[in-house]
Amino acid sequence: MYQVKEAFYTLQGEGAQAGRASVFCRFSGCNLWSGRDVDRATAKCTFCDTDFIGTDGINGGKFASASALAEHIVSLWPEQNTIATQHATPRSATPYVVFTGGEPLLQLDTALIATLHSHGFEVAVETNGTLAPPPGIDWLCVSPKGGNSLVVTKGDELKLVFPQADAPPEQFASLGFRHFFLQPMDLAPLNQDKTTVAETTAYCMANPQWRLSLQMHKLAGFD
Repeated sequence: MYQVKEAFYTLQGEGAQAGRASVFCRFSGCNLWSGRDVDRATAKCTFCDTDFIGTDGINGGKFASASALAEHIVSLWPEQNTIATQHATPRSATPYVVFTGGEPLLQLDTALIATLHSHGFEVAVETNGTLAPPPGIDWLCVSPKGGNSLVVTKGDELKLVFPQADAPPEQFASLGFRHFFLQPMDLAPLNQDKTTVAETTAYCMANPQWRLSLQMHKLAGFD
């Protein structure tokens, strides 16, 4: 049984894949926070701004099998209109799904990954890195949360919310990721939180291994 808070078609708003058309599938539940404000002060992650409780979000629900959830995700990907030019053949984008949460690795498994692959999808995951991923993931993004041991120390993208007093970027700089991003902590609406953005920008300029990730979906006003 898979429990999905919400699923929707949008553009990826962050990191190396920013701007890419994607189906987002947000699983319910997390291993670092209950999702309830009453538990925030004692949680292992205290700054999450996402609602991942229950299955009552847009296109959310409970799915009894990998095939049922995969078909639901496939239905959210648009039919693609391709346009041929005089000098080029028609092209269509590879369908792309991003599993997020909460913590998606509490539920994502090889059966769901394989079923989505059979439908032609690339499978991406945004995880806190404290749980081992199943094989077959096409794009693995880890977002460390300070004070929690990382099980996942290599992948495609490390995206660190900055600043975290107990998670300095230097702690992760030698890990085996292809891309390293710092993302300003969204303590206020991003376009108003200029101090944090400036601090993050300054760090990236002084340490060019790191690239700045802004939350495009908030700046541009899409989900």
